[in-house]
Order: sequence, then structure tokens, then C-alpha cells
Amino acid sequence: MVATTPAPYVNCWRSRQRGRIERAWKNSSVSATRVHFDSDSMWVHLSDGRVIGVPLAWFPRLLHSTAEQREQLRISSRGLHWEALDEDISISGLLAGQGDQANHKTFAA
Repeated sequence: MVATTPAPYVNCWRSRQRGRIERAWKNSSVSATRVHFDSDSMWVHLSDGRVIGVPLAWFPRLLHSTAEQREQLRISSRGLHWEALDEDISISGLLAGQGDQANHKTFAA
């Protein structure tokens, strides 16, 4: 006999995911006002007063860039853009807890 996940748990998970996406979408009027970095995190100050801290490990291009490259960013109403690094990060994605959506291959040593 194969054990299956009861339907209420599946629906509950989908509802939570949908809720996260809907909350991020509703916050789409929020924009970044300032960005700064420490040794392992990016800190994004938002127009509504919140500050989001995310690990640089979520964004490998930023993680492996220099401090000078990280400072060369453009803040727009929808997100953050680093031309030289070919990196774009949406504020709605940050609010939804999403890291880099590109397919990066990692290799174990």
C-alpha cells in the first residue's frame, strides 16, 4: 500500500504559496530606496520603511562580485539592476522570499 499525502495538506501548502505570491503582488507599490552590503548579506531599504536582509548566497553573481561592482547598481521602481553583472532582482521577488531564479550549476570539490 502506497502512502499518499492527504488532500488537506496539499491544499494547505498551495494556499500558503498562493498567499505569499498574492502578498508580494499587493506590495508591488513598494520600491527600494537604498541598498547596502555587509560581508555576507544584501540589505534593501524599502519605501514603506522596512529593511529586507537577504544572504548573498541567494544571488551567486553578487556573491562572487567585488564591492565596487556591487555599488554599480541602478534602483528602479520595480527592482535592482547591475548592468556589468547582468543581474536583475525584483522587489516583489525579494518580498516573496525568492533568490536567484537562473539555473546555476554547482559542482562539488
